[in-house]
Amino acid sequence: MSFYTPTSRLKLAGKILVIPVVSVANVPQLAVDLLITSLALSRVGVFDPKLLVPVVGAREDGLPGITTPLELYASEAQNIAVIQQRSPTLKAFKQEFVDALLQFISASGASAALFLGSVDMSNRTDSQMLTPTCHIIPTTSAPITSSPLSTLTELPIPAYISPVPQFTEAGIDDQRVPFIPGGGLSRRILSSIPHTWQIPTASLLQYVMEGDNRDDAQLMAAVTSKVLASDVQIWKQPSSWSQGLFGAPHDQTLYG
Repeated sequence: MSFYTPTSRLKLAGKILVIPVVSVANVPQLAVDLLITSLALSRVGVFDPKLLVPVVGAREDGLPGITTPLELYASEAQNIAVIQQRSPTLKAFKQEFVDALLQFISASGASAALFLGSVDMSNRTDSQMLTPTCHIIPTTSAPITSSPLSTLTELPIPAYISPVPQFTEAGIDDQRVPFIPGGGLSRRILSSIPHTWQIPTASLLQYVMEGDNRDDAQLMAAVTSKVLASDVQIWKQPSSWSQGLFGAPHDQTLYG
C-alpha cells in the first residue's frame, strides 16, 4: 500500500497544507478539528496507518465508513488543506513516518506547509510568558517572503527559543531546531527537512498544559487562520466534541 491513497479527484496543488503534530494536550489536533468543521472541509484521502498506533472510530455526523489514524481534508472552495492525525507514531517507526510525510508534502504541489505543535507550559521562561504562541522557520525552508506564510513575519508572534538546555536526540541535528518540551515529533520533522526543500515551511507552537483544552484549540485555530489570511467568522465545534471529549461531567453530589 502506498503512503497516501486519494478518495476523491481533488488536487492539492497550490493549497496551503496544515499538519498537526501529536504533542502535549493534543491541542494541534483539536485546532485542526475546528478548521475542518468551520471551513467545511471533507475527507479527500487516507494515509497508510501501519506506522501509527492502530485506532478506528465512527466518522463525524454519521458519515459512512470509519475514521482512520491519518486522513487528509480539503475542499475546492478553500485554499487550505489539512492532515488530521488521531494517534501517535509507533516508537520504532518515527523517522520512517517523518520521511514518508515529508515526501508526501514535497510531491503534493502545496504552496506552503504549516506545522502545528504544542509546548509544555511548565517549561516556559519569564519572557515566554508574555505570549502563548511562537514560531519556528526551519533554516532549510524555501523563503516564506512572498509566500502564503509571509504574514507570519508581520504578526507579533516571536521566534521560539528552547527554555531548557539543548541535548542531542538520536538522528536529530540540535543546531538547526531548538528542543521542544512536549513537542512530540515537531523537532524531528523540522530537522529532517532537506536542503533541497522547495516549499515555504514554518511551525506554530503554543504553550499549553493538560486539561480542558478547547479554548487553547480555538486560540491556535484563530492564530493559524490569521497567519494564512483565512476569513473564519464563526468557529464551529465538531459534533463529536459534545460526546465526552474530556469525559462526562462530575456528579455534582460529590461536592455537597
